[in-house]
Amino acid sequence: MTSSSASEFVLTLSCPDRPGIVAAVSGLLAERGCNIVESQQFGDRDSGTFFMRVQFSAPPGTDADALRGAFASLGPELGLDWRLYDAAERTRVLIMVSKGGHCLNDLLYRQRSGLLDIDIVAVVSNHPDLRPLTQSYGIDYHHLPVAAGGKAAQEAEVLTLVEHYRADLVVLARYMQILSDDFCAKLPGRVINIHHSFLPSFKGARPYHQAHARGVKLIGATAHYVTADLDEGPIIEQEVARVDHTHSPEDLMAVGRDMECLALARAVRWHSEHRVLLNGNRTVVFR
Repeated sequence: MTSSSASEFVLTLSCPDRPGIVAAVSGLLAERGCNIVESQQFGDRDSGTFFMRVQFSAPPGTDADALRGAFASLGPELGLDWRLYDAAERTRVLIMVSKGGHCLNDLLYRQRSGLLDIDIVAVVSNHPDLRPLTQSYGIDYHHLPVAAGGKAAQEAEVLTLVEHYRADLVVLARYMQILSDDFCAKLPGRVINIHHSFLPSFKGARPYHQAHARGVKLIGATAHYVTADLDEGPIIEQEVARVDHTHSPEDLMAVGRDMECLALARAVRWHSEHRVLLNGNRTVVFR
């Protein structure tokens, strides 16, 4: 890639922690006339792993492949697991949803208003209900119901759409179906889910009514990467709100919807800006 003006890139990396990593990266960039505009790093003492995110501008005409070759040369010496992204390339997002439209509506609005620098390329649902909302934004809507015994076939259609739209990220915006282990394995680190969080926790039917019956004082939402372990993937963001005895179950649901929208939007934003690095079953988030 060449350009007549300066380009911006984002480098993310993790490696065994040791002296000289920052110097090696910054020195390589300086040798090529690059200017660091943002740099964050974290050394995890528990795992002995070092994490880093660097956003930098490169001189006009810089070849991205040449930059990748330069970083590849550091890989064996430092044990780097690294990625280089063009900051101008927007993340292509496919959203999956069922009947609840609050998170979908929030993401569509944030994208259109410029609050989320992403491209929502399509919406997939196992119900037809949210087609009018989606199409009002000029975005394709695919109704793919899950027939009895037909989950594998439906998921195969979803994966075909992911490939067709060249989606970088799949967002489960209150998609009320459990994804198979096979589906999760095909998109590691590329699927984000949102679900409610309670202290204490309630699962199963009518969770807000269960929470109300127990008199909870905190409710919230958790955005996380999807893995084969249901709702136990690496957490990206959480949002909480304090409630009290005056809140009805319906009030709790309204507050919960707001928390879900906020947590999911932040998670999608940070992922799209390459600010989230996996650290085992945890995440490092450079906000």
